[in-house]
Amino acid sequence: MERNLKNVLVISFGFLLLFTAYGGLQSLQSSLHSEEGLGVASLSVIYAALILSSMFLPPVLIKKLGCKWTIAGSMCCYITYSLGNFYASWYTLIPTSIILGLGGAPLWSAKCTYLTIAGNLYAQKAGKIGRDVINQYFGLFFLIFQSSGVWGNLISSLIFGQTTTTVAEVSEEDLMCCGAYDCMTNATTNTTASSGPSKTLIYILLGVYTGSGVIAVLLIALFLDQIEANHAESETERMQTQSFWSTFLATFQHLKDKRQCLLIPLTMYSGFEQAFLAGDYTKSYVTCALGIHFVGYVMISFSAANSFCSLFFGKISQFTGRKALFALAAVTNLACLIALLLWKPHPNQLAVFFIFPALWGLADAIWQTQTNALYGVLFETHKEAAFANYRLWESLGFVIAFGYSTFFHVYVKLYIVMAVLVVAIVMYGALEYLEAKDLPGTPTTVKEKIIGSVVQQTRL
Repeated sequence: MERNLKNVLVISFGFLLLFTAYGGLQSLQSSLHSEEGLGVASLSVIYAALILSSMFLPPVLIKKLGCKWTIAGSMCCYITYSLGNFYASWYTLIPTSIILGLGGAPLWSAKCTYLTIAGNLYAQKAGKIGRDVINQYFGLFFLIFQSSGVWGNLISSLIFGQTTTTVAEVSEEDLMCCGAYDCMTNATTNTTASSGPSKTLIYILLGVYTGSGVIAVLLIALFLDQIEANHAESETERMQTQSFWSTFLATFQHLKDKRQCLLIPLTMYSGFEQAFLAGDYTKSYVTCALGIHFVGYVMISFSAANSFCSLFFGKISQFTGRKALFALAAVTNLACLIALLLWKPHPNQLAVFFIFPALWGLADAIWQTQTNALYGVLFETHKEAAFANYRLWESLGFVIAFGYSTFFHVYVKLYIVMAVLVVAIVMYGALEYLEAKDLPGTPTTVKEKIIGSVVQQTRL
């Protein structure tokens, strides 16, 4: 068990280091590179490239390089994005965004394949049930990995908080350009954000993030055992047979199932709501009214609430059922969206800046865990095609939301997110009606529990 546990820990801490850098950098893009919408455009490109890479690259790279070196090589793709931020322009950020997106799908697929094979191998030796060991491995992985959002944002706020210039109080005139009715200007031009962090501090932060990524690659390269060739090959051959043509065609053939069509708005909403928080809330509310050095602290409240609630709601869903949880998430998000429309952010209301992302984290935890679980329950015999659709539509939500971010005022984007939420809930209600009509009394909690530990595999 020690060797297997060591490998799980190596992967877990490697991902922790890598996503400490990427998660912190993603939260800052709309504020650091607001000129012409470069930051959010790069995020949109990342998810567009992810859609393409998830259809073709994972089985090829895993077969050629093996799980270990696919993970290490894909991590290098993430490092290029950190390097591109040192001299941010359309000629550096967009190409490195494409590279990161192309590396995203192989990274997660190789990780999932490695943990699955390692779990099955240990189960065979120990005489245990493979699924139980795999669930333990994924549970340990996500326990460590989910704290990356806290560390990445904490690092950015601590470094940007070292500015030597005195931050002037924001004028009431500048505050009028914050919030829902923003003036479509760069958030960092407001007085409270001063002139933004100095170049030196930005380079220090990027240096720390890049170093964190490099350590992650070295950790994998030096300490992760290569999975035995025969097991990796059989697994990747199975993936390749499915992924190149079968999964590609099955992804779209799966749309013939009306239940999948009804889930599209709900799945896309997951991308819309996360993109709004990362791209618009951080820029037009936090950076505009408080300064960019507060972005990390504010996003920590989202990460912490999201991690805790993911665990909590995963446990209680067997008692409450998914309908009550979806209703809670919808009411919470809708209340936040309406409040953000009406609220005029002011530095004197510091606690409010943290309450919104905490509530958002609560709702997002439900969207992530329960939507993934719903896919697993509804499409138990077509999981590959179902989760390929999940990745496709959630990523498309990110692409669209980040794509239009620079063209609309915040209040327009709030109305868009609100409209998508309403449509998603109506369609979800229709889905539940059909399920109740076709399969009255069918228990789902057992199936949800089985897939509960791997629900976040589809997230970038």
